[in-house]
Order: sequence, then structure tokens, then C-alpha cells
Amino acid sequence: MTSATHSTLFPQVPDSADAILDGLDPEQREVATALQGPVCVLAGAGTGKTRAITHRIAYGVRAGIVQPTSVLAVTFTNRAAGEMRGRLRQLGAGGVQARTFHSAALRQLQYFWPKAVGGDLPRLLERKVQLVAEAAARCNIRLDRNELRDVTSEIEWAKVTQTVPADYPAVVAKSQRDAPRDPAEISQVYAMYEQLKRDRTVIDFEDVLLLTVGILQDRHDIADHVRRQYQHFVVDEYQDVSPLQQRLLDLWLGDRDNLCVVGDASQTIYSFTGATPDHLLNFRTRHPRATVVKLVRDYRSTPQVVQLANGLLGQARGRAAEHRLELVSQRERGPEPAYTEYADEPAEAEGTARRIRDLIAAGVPAGEIAVLYRVNSQSEVYEQALADAGVPYQLRGAERFFERAEVREAGVALRGAARAGGNDSLLDDAQGLPAEVRAVLSTKGWRSEPPAGSGAVRDRWESLAALVRLAEDFEQARPGATLSDLVAELDERAAAQHAPTVQGVTLASLHSAKGLEWDAVFLVGLTEGMMPITYAKTDEQIEEERRLLYVGVTRARFHLSLSWSLARSPGGRSGRRPSRFLNGLRPGSAALGSRSAAGGGGGIERPAAARRKRRGPALCRVCGRTLTDAGEMKLMRCDDCPSDMDEALYERLRDWRAVRAQEISQPAYCVFTDKTLMAIAEAVPGSEGELAGIPGVGARKLGRFGAAVLDICAGGDGVEEPAEGDEEV
Repeated sequence: MTSATHSTLFPQVPDSADAILDGLDPEQREVATALQGPVCVLAGAGTGKTRAITHRIAYGVRAGIVQPTSVLAVTFTNRAAGEMRGRLRQLGAGGVQARTFHSAALRQLQYFWPKAVGGDLPRLLERKVQLVAEAAARCNIRLDRNELRDVTSEIEWAKVTQTVPADYPAVVAKSQRDAPRDPAEISQVYAMYEQLKRDRTVIDFEDVLLLTVGILQDRHDIADHVRRQYQHFVVDEYQDVSPLQQRLLDLWLGDRDNLCVVGDASQTIYSFTGATPDHLLNFRTRHPRATVVKLVRDYRSTPQVVQLANGLLGQARGRAAEHRLELVSQRERGPEPAYTEYADEPAEAEGTARRIRDLIAAGVPAGEIAVLYRVNSQSEVYEQALADAGVPYQLRGAERFFERAEVREAGVALRGAARAGGNDSLLDDAQGLPAEVRAVLSTKGWRSEPPAGSGAVRDRWESLAALVRLAEDFEQARPGATLSDLVAELDERAAAQHAPTVQGVTLASLHSAKGLEWDAVFLVGLTEGMMPITYAKTDEQIEEERRLLYVGVTRARFHLSLSWSLARSPGGRSGRRPSRFLNGLRPGSAALGSRSAAGGGGGIERPAAARRKRRGPALCRVCGRTLTDAGEMKLMRCDDCPSDMDEALYERLRDWRAVRAQEISQPAYCVFTDKTLMAIAEAVPGSEGELAGIPGVGARKLGRFGAAVLDICAGGDGVEEPAEGDEEV
């Protein structure tokens, strides 16, 4: 899901430059019309910053003040760059270059390398982890998988901060950076990694920036060429600029100052990659005559969500906090944020899944709901809980929409049908564009009803369904559009990476949720040690964790839920505490240094499970090890411990589940997941009490399916006799 896809309708291109300014608020209009000299836009979350800067570029182009080919707009992710290109195209300014720093630098490097260096540009190393592993081995340094990932990230940080291997230990000591290994060892691995790259004539993504900087510094003729090409620069998310990116930007600019930067110091959450808000905060010092505009009207979130976001930043400390923006919601009032305390992590996941199911039943689309957590390893228990609840989900960070195999295949089929026109028999009975698309995609696996279960088959169907919805929106916006028109639209969207919406609850880390928004957001696992994360030690690291939570809160438009659990596993020691960042904000809590409890309606909800007498820890019934994985706790054994499952019973249960799922028109996992069926086949329960004791068999499923399951376990076929009065008429 991308923030560009909240609405897939196709707005009409404004018919004049002045029409581009229609609908902008006074501050956004000030941004859009400030086309000369340095401009600094301080934009809070949800205040329409992308709208302001894209309208600024489009207004300049449509008014004839700026040539589209003379504008370079840079941001930090391909998704954000794609969104910007899509919006500019809709505003009639399609010739503008909107790229990431790396993409813009690579394009220039490829063009100028033969002239500046000679020969072909070295091959780009897509993933550096394997080469870092080899470098460590050459240095006789053993790194496990987590250490390898951390050392690789550390090398990336060193390069974007322009730190060479020999200087790395001293720089770490001076900056008080918490290195994942001994700095001298990392320095060795870093140096060997660089040597291996030279030996094999490859470069990495950081080298793309470093080499471009080197060429522009050394070759004034090439620098002049670039500066003649680009006269106007726009930098989005300027608080995330690294020293190396700032150096490249300075070289692009030369002695000119037609630069517009947009950022929010309160959303600086990538310092571990070398990002720093200093460039944003020092902008007026470097450019004393800069136009500064503050965007604080929040069009995204309700007053309740905005109040919590402002409260979070109100407790912040440090330089970024001194420049915080006080948001003012422009929306109608909504529900209060919900605070929920759970006994353990599986209970928290199951409770979250239940609430999500209720929201979907109330009309909130699954694609407008997100579960956000601090680290990716937290996702597994939520994947399991959503599957148990019959809720479709998607993991943020999967491959790009237009690069999926099924989407590429669908594009080929649609293109072929468009070329064939009336000669394609598939389209004989299709009336209208959406019907034609449905007819073509039916040959690729699309059906009107989603397939049962999750996994690859469901993912494929969701991709094709997104294309069908896109066709429906396209025809609604442009009556009479043909299949050829839609194919052209898809090509333009693919080039801009402007993907349609794929339905399904989003599971994402807080970092990867930056720049996105949903109607309903569940912030989970908000305990000390996770938020802030345990390795955040310094005051600045703690403040960055607070800003990360702020980013999570401001992703929500309407519904916001914050939760934590007192223990990791059922029956575990309940020694956890809610995040300190919620002190003074959640009902009944006191701010740090305060004796009074915070006001506000409602209170912390504690589900019945949190009040029950605690059982002992979940232990593997084979080896006795304490279980923490949700799937293992369902089986009551380690995944790799021997299983005494009754295979024949398991197959009978699967057959019964398939029939039952079809009867109730639900995916199979809505009846029971595979892990729950395995647990039943291993335990072979003989009573309702024994069946109820199996994780995954709650009271609702016990009442609905319990009699049939017990009948199958006893050797029956699970077919229940109809109750009196239930006979078919």
C-alpha cells in the first residue's frame, strides 16, 4: 500500500496555471507561488506537504516560469518519488525529473563515467551482505547472521558520513556511537570489504553518491553541464539528508540558491543511517534571505489523534524538540485513542485481530487498517492471529506491485487484448471497460470471489483484483475509455511506481510506515525495552525513539489503538511496564516528574484474559524448553521436536475443514489453522475441556465446531445431525 493510492480516482488535469492554486490553503499557496530563491517549508505530519511542493512545481511549469526539464526533485524512497511523479503528471507537469538521491546520482554517473574515467561503469552490487561476510572471514572474524546485518549497516553509515576505514574507530569514539562490534574489528572488515570491491570491479549504492561527488568536484566542465541542465531543486524529507547527500546537493547547486527544501525535524527517525536534521535546522543560517513557511493545518487526523501527537512532542527534549510544530486538526471529532493492556503477547495479537475484524465488519476496508510495531520480528504472532481471525493481510516491504510476476503477466494479456480489439473472442460478451478487464484477467486466475486461505494464491488474486478496481475507477473518471487507454495508464503508472491499492491489513515496522497513512492504526508492543528499544541509551537516542512513536501516531486518520502486554508468553513473568512515552498521556498515568494523573475520558482497557490467574510458562511437552513462538505454543512443542501426530486423523480433519469452509463461504484458516489441526491431531482430545485447552480453539470456535471435531477424533465423520426444527424444507 502507498499513500498515493488512498483514492484511485483520476482527477482531471487543471486547465490553467491559476487553476492549480485552487483548493490550496493560504500557507500551501504561499509555498506554491514562492518560485525564486531559497525556500524552507517546515511541514508537520498530515499537513499536505507533498501537495504543496508538487503544486509549486506544476504552477511554475504551467505558468511558463520554470521549464520542466530544468527541475530536479529528490526524495528518499522510490515509492515517494513515484508518488511525486504521479501527482505531477496529474497536474500537467509530466516532464519533471522526480528521483531519489541514488537514482539521480546513478543516472549522472552512467552518463558521465566514459568521459570522466573511461570504459564502462563498474557493476552495481545489489546486496553487500555476502561480500561483507567474505571480508569478515578474510579477517578471521566470525559474525553470526544478526552481527553480519549490523556490521553491514555500520559500513553504510560510515560511508554516508564520509568516514574512511582508518578513521572509523576514532569517529565512533568521538560521536559516542554504540558500535555492534569492537570498532577496530569493524574497521578491519570495512577495509577488506573495500579491497574486495576494487578487486572485483564492483561498486555499492554508497559508492554511487561518493563517485558522483568525486566527479563533480574534480571535473568543473561536467559540474557546469549538470548545472546548465538543472536550474531548480526541490528536496523532500530534508530532515533525513546525510552529510554525503548534502555534499552532492551543494555540488548540484553551485553558487545558485533556487532551492526549496521540505521537512519536519520531529520526524527525524533515520539517524542510524547518517541522517541528521541539522541541515534543515541550519537552513536559515546558510540562507539568510530564505522564505520560510510553516504548514501546521493537519488534514489527515482527527483532533483526538492530533492531541495525542502534540502531547508526545510536548514532552520531548533536545534541539529538534525546540523546533517542533504544534499541529491543528482540520477534521471533525472522532473516537478517543484506545489504550489496552494484555496479559501476554499472543493475547495482545488475538485482541488486536478481534478489533480489526470488528472494524472491517463496521465498514472500514482492510486496506485502510495497519498494525505497526518496533521491529520486524514482532510480525509473526500478528500474522498468525489475523489468519486465525480470517482477516487478509500484507507485509509491508514486499516486492513492488508492478514487478510482481502476475502483474507483468496481466499487463501482457491486457496489451494483447487491446491490440486485438474486436477480434478477441474473450471480449465478445464483455460490455464496458471493467467487464473487458475481468474477462482478460479471468485467464490469469482472477475470479469474482477470493480464494480460500492465504499465501501465494491469495496474494496473486489480490494483485489482479487491484487491477480490476483500477479499471472500474478509470472508467468512472473517464467514461468511454478503451482497453488501450487503460494499458497506456498502466504503463505510465508503472514508470512512476504509482501502484493501485491491494486490499489487506498492512503489517509494518514503524520505520517502514513513514510517509503512509490509514483510517485505523494499531500501535502494538509499546513496552519499555521495545519503545524505547533497549539499546537506545543516550538522550538523543531516546528522543529519536519518541519521534518514531510520533510518526506511528500520526499515521492514523480516525481510529488509533495503543497496546502493550505484561509478559512475553502465556503464564510468563509479568514484569513489563508500558512505554515511558505514554506517561501523562494515557488515562490514569502521571507525567515524568509529576504527581498528578493525566486527565481524559475513559481508561486503560484490561481484557478478561489479563485479569485471570496466571498459568505457568508454556513448556515443550517433549524437551521441556520454554516456548515463546506462537506456532510452537499451539503445538505445545518445539517445531523440531519429534511429533506423535495421528497422520490419518490430521488428514480427516483437513478434509472436514475444507468442506466446512466451503459451507460457510470462508477461507479454510477461518475454521482452524494448520497448526491448530496439527495440535488437535497430536492431542486427540476426548472432551470439550481437553479440546478447549488447545491453543487456537477459543470459546467461539469451540461452540461452533467443537462437536464435529470431537466426533472426528472419536472416529466419526464430523457430520452433525440437524437439530429439531432445522431440517431442510
